[in-house]
Amino acid sequence: MEPLGFVARLWLAFVLPWRVLFDGVFAARVEQAQREPAPAPLPPPAETKPVAERTAEPVAEPDTSAALQLLAVLQREGRLIDFLREDVTGFSDADVGAAARVVHEGCGRALGKLVELTPVRPEAEGAAIELPAGYDAARIRVTGNVVGNPPYRGTLAHHGWLAKAVHLPSANPGHDARILAPAEVELGAS
Repeated sequence: MEPLGFVARLWLAFVLPWRVLFDGVFAARVEQAQREPAPAPLPPPAETKPVAERTAEPVAEPDTSAALQLLAVLQREGRLIDFLREDVTGFSDADVGAAARVVHEGCGRALGKLVELTPVRPEAEGAAIELPAGYDAARIRVTGNVVGNPPYRGTLAHHGWLAKAVHLPSANPGHDARILAPAEVELGAS
């Protein structure tokens, strides 16, 4: 299994807690997946060059500035990082719900401004679906009791999301994208 990139992991970190909170069936599937043993790691690719000819090639670091910029906007508009970093185990369900409502509203507003989203599948969740042979596995993940070859018949559990367009503002020259929220110092009488 290929590891997910940073932006995909960031998106999952934002979406999955909400889905677990509001979708009991999905939460049960997550719990079951956590109990199952992790798949064995893929073996390293075979070397084709003799050891004497191998050279260390520098690996380019991915540009994370767009992901960090999105995270900074979600923090500024909805206090997402503050909410996720807060230990809510001692809070009442009502307090967590009230905080989640504020985060949901602010992050939803920010996401709506920055990303034009459309469903991957147009059908309503719960609709009967048939996947023909050759369906796009990047757009559709088949879960449950997967046996045999397509066509597959099942129920649309989630319609998926596709980013039609992304509207991130241009960063100012010299902007450090790693600063997601500056520290705040309130001045006043002491």
